Amino acid sequence: QVQLVESGGGLVQPGGSLRLSCTASHTIFGSYAVAWYRQVPGGQRVMVAHSTVSGTTKYSESVKGRFVISTNRKNMVVLQMNDLKPEDTAAYYCYANRVVFGRPKEYWGQGTHVTVSS
Repeated sequence: QVQLVESGGGLVQPGGSLRLSCTASHTIFGSYAVAWYRQVPGGQRVMVAHSTVSGTTKYSESVKGRFVISTNRKNMVVLQMNDLKPEDTAAYYCYANRVVFGRPKEYWGQGTHVTVSS
């Protein structure tokens, strides 16, 4: 069973930066698509950044140009968050998935909280 563990969350002022890391218990990111989601209390989990196995990335409109997803294609995924805004406050979750013989395999981290406030 693969475990994903996020770290790097915390309190930051508007305009500041944070770097979230997601470490996997196994070397999987060379064959799994990866993504970062976020969720506010009472809200749905929403994808903010995604990277395919080949490295193609996409971002939600709300973070495009400010957030960057990257992976070492082994066991770590990073979300670099710049120019943070109060509306970026949320719990952030790492996600990995692939399809094996037609069956999806997916893993979630436990989340790390980000608060953007002055």
